[in-house]
Amino acid sequence: MPLKSLAEYEILAEQAHGHLCAGLILGVRMALCGMGVLGLEDPAGADRKRLVTFVEIDRCATDAIAIVTGCRLGNRALKFHDFGKAAATFCDLRQDRAVRVSARESARQRADQMHAEITDRKQRQIRVYRELPDGELFDIAWVRVRLAPEDMPGFKAPSALCAECGEGIGLHREVARDGRILCRACAGERYYEPL
Repeated sequence: MPLKSLAEYEILAEQAHGHLCAGLILGVRMALCGMGVLGLEDPAGADRKRLVTFVEIDRCATDAIAIVTGCRLGNRALKFHDFGKAAATFCDLRQDRAVRVSARESARQRADQMHAEITDRKQRQIRVYRELPDGELFDIAWVRVRLAPEDMPGFKAPSALCAECGEGIGLHREVARDGRILCRACAGERYYEPL
């Protein structure tokens, strides 16, 4: 189904996220902007196999971006790189092109200027994020993204076994070290500490 309106996506994003906030509005607008620049009219439907989206922050906007684009971690079309930035890159696989959309820091100050009469800061931001034109809300840049075959949605490959912990490793994520195959955790990239 073709792209919905901002108001329709707000409702869907709020349902998925649990509350409506400025970050959700920003994420919906960011994704709509990216889809507009790429000319994708049905990202969650007819165009879904041609879109991969990279998000750079694990905040509210990311949930909204997933709602608009239909990209999810589980279908390998949503990629997360923790840069701590309100930014996303939308990749059109068919046309081999990508656009990066990042929120301008100045948009927060514009909220204070445009709607000083709204006393609640979050409500001011929501209002302004709905009203500002894309060019004032975002920086938009064409970029190149090189995806390895194993990073593509639908990629299949045999799994390997970690010589240390014995767990299976998929999608060519294994590490060869000293003649042994290791998972990334056993190779030193562990985010947890075994007890």
